[in-house]
Amino acid sequence: MSSISTAHTAIASIPVTDRPPAGQLTERTPADLWHMARAVLDANWSRNHTVPSRTLYPHQWSWDAAFIAIGLARIDPDRAWHDLRSLFLAQWPDGRVPHIVFDPDVAERDYFPGPGFWQVPLRRPGHPDGTGIVQPPAHALAVWEIYQRAPGPQAEAELRWFYPRLVAAQDYLSSCRDATGDGLASIVHPWESGLDNSPAWDAALAAVPADLGVLVGRQRHDNRVAAAAHRPTDEDYARFVALALAYRDGGYRDDELAARHDFVVECPTFNALLAAAEHALARIAAVIGADPAVHLDRAARITRAVDDQLWNPQTGMYHARDVRTGRLSPARCVSGLVPLILPGLPPDRVAALVATAESHRFGLSASMPVASYDRSAADFDPVRYWRGPVWININWLLRRGLREHGHLDQAETLRDAMLELVRRSGYYEYFHPETGDGVGSAAFSWTAALVLDLLGEGEAPPVSGPVD
Repeated sequence: MSSISTAHTAIASIPVTDRPPAGQLTERTPADLWHMARAVLDANWSRNHTVPSRTLYPHQWSWDAAFIAIGLARIDPDRAWHDLRSLFLAQWPDGRVPHIVFDPDVAERDYFPGPGFWQVPLRRPGHPDGTGIVQPPAHALAVWEIYQRAPGPQAEAELRWFYPRLVAAQDYLSSCRDATGDGLASIVHPWESGLDNSPAWDAALAAVPADLGVLVGRQRHDNRVAAAAHRPTDEDYARFVALALAYRDGGYRDDELAARHDFVVECPTFNALLAAAEHALARIAAVIGADPAVHLDRAARITRAVDDQLWNPQTGMYHARDVRTGRLSPARCVSGLVPLILPGLPPDRVAALVATAESHRFGLSASMPVASYDRSAADFDPVRYWRGPVWININWLLRRGLREHGHLDQAETLRDAMLELVRRSGYYEYFHPETGDGVGSAAFSWTAALVLDLLGEGEAPPVSGPVD
């Protein structure tokens, strides 16, 4: 790509995998953070895409690719377009975008579950292989962000290439995955949420047998390269594998999901991004001469459904809903704050979400971003995957929501807290919500990418603003 070799030459001496002493990090300037972030993204470039990290995630992940593209748009829009294109080359004929696109140079033994596990039929000769499940649809948001950074004829051509593919992905989620007809998309696996191990799924997962036998002969990759205390338990991982096997063995069909699949859940974050994608598509449509109205209408319908179906007035936030039982999860998880990105929320909902984010349960302050789970919960875990740590991508979305609704002071407080966290600890996958220490994979791509966006001022107009 146009700037990769130059960047490698200029910053090859900057360490990206070793964590410097905390004092040294706090002295780093915004320029230092910028160069280190570029180094992370260059080091994680593989073939034709960016991997989340070299250690734990050796393939291309779907919603990671969207966040990474947003950061790449700040330094190399051509590479951002290329990265997203590589993901969409694995799109299914029905519109679904796989949650992982596999690198053929990575051996099956080096990542589980790999392509041999998923057994997805070859869809188009010469195109990459992926999984049969999805992740949150943040891609239209990313496409619009890239276009805003470098508009022009080439960027318009990219919009025309992506638009029908993004529409197909939205159509799949809004039709095939609307398990109840209530206007919300369902996820069929916790991995589809992007918040894989969140307590939001515990109640629904309780109905899935934790048969450790499904792990026999299958080596977990994550526990080989990360601390077991930071990852899902074997019991939960057995449930994850069992659900993936059931969906695979059912031919990846989506008909009658609630009747024949053990996990069918409506996630607030997933559906908020589904609606946000329609707002982005409306803006894209206006540029290329398509009809924005169909997207704005769908965005409004999804927003109403999120508010009608997932709001809990007792907690002042949104909750995941188990389609099979009709019950909301009792867990207060950060996924229930992300609908703040939607412009059509009633003012009282917005006020409640902001108050909840600033409360002792989530801890938004000048010193720390929002935690992923209720800090006061008995099972709050500051280091286990999605069960307490701070994640930059979710806080980036929350900042967007705060700005959307005019809470500019809180938005800048959150921006400063995110940058200070990375300045102190480095570009980690996630962070301890009390000490700020980095946890999970070092040199993590979406952390680096979104810091680039924050350092680039992050002042692009909200995607949900009026369509010109």
